[in-house]
Amino acid sequence: MMAAAVTESVIINEVGPRDGLQSQGKTLAPRARLALIEHLVGTGLRHVEAGSFVSPKAVPQMAGTDEVFHGLPSVDRVRYAALVPNMKGYELAVAAGARVVNVVLSVTETMNYENIRRTVDESAADFEQIIERASAEGITAQAYLAVAFECPFEGPVNPEVVRRYAERMSAAGAGKIIIADTIGAANPKGVQAVLAAVSGVVPLSRVACHFHDTRGMALANVLASLNAGVREFDASIGGLGGCPFSPGATGNVATEDVALLLDSMGYDTGVEPQALVPVVRAAEELTGTALGGKSFRWLARQYDAQQGGTRDGR
Repeated sequence: MMAAAVTESVIINEVGPRDGLQSQGKTLAPRARLALIEHLVGTGLRHVEAGSFVSPKAVPQMAGTDEVFHGLPSVDRVRYAALVPNMKGYELAVAAGARVVNVVLSVTETMNYENIRRTVDESAADFEQIIERASAEGITAQAYLAVAFECPFEGPVNPEVVRRYAERMSAAGAGKIIIADTIGAANPKGVQAVLAAVSGVVPLSRVACHFHDTRGMALANVLASLNAGVREFDASIGGLGGCPFSPGATGNVATEDVALLLDSMGYDTGVEPQALVPVVRAAEELTGTALGGKSFRWLARQYDAQQGGTRDGR
């Protein structure tokens, strides 16, 4: 008798509660953000970026993130992460109960300065200290490399630049390196080139990818990364989000699109794509923004048919 084939797992890291909400004109109270997180966790998502410990003057949408972390559901089953911009943010995150922290390093000088008024090397040194302290304190630190494909100010980015900072953050002890297409300018060939460069210094088992769908190529880029060996992807419910510090950046790749792509290819994500339909609708109601990825109308029809009712596709 032949052994049953083992289904390979791929992680979907939901970033809607942080990266998705931070660019919205409407600021949600911690209670509303917790409601969205509860909806997301209810679908089977087990990796969620729940907020950021940044100055509320800079990003008012993230005010009260400590309240969010104190109220998180299913903390024994869900891996929650917090973005931290500096050591003070790290300390606030840990005090609120965060066990996973993310730092974001823009790999071009202009973007990094526009974002946090520091040179890339100054920020890299700051983040090395955070990562090293986190390691000593039993906290998992992850490093995002933003504008890894193209910068809105400086244009295309040399993959060797991404490689250099991936190696530096990894050497400091980052548990995961996340390659971020911050403005949605990547294409599959460019994705292959960056991942090939990074794989020389960090195994792709420790690399994740973060794509925006500005030019409609996010799913193609997910597939290129998947074929290269990446097994973790950021996504945002309904395509919610963008970067408030990056001109022209639009929404992240939609969670329902990534879930459907992976599910249809036989990968196990722990998420039933149709279960995301009511969450997209809930996120619409909370934010007042029309949401939904490329597959949403089709998924909504399937979901509504199963529920015995009809809707307008939303």
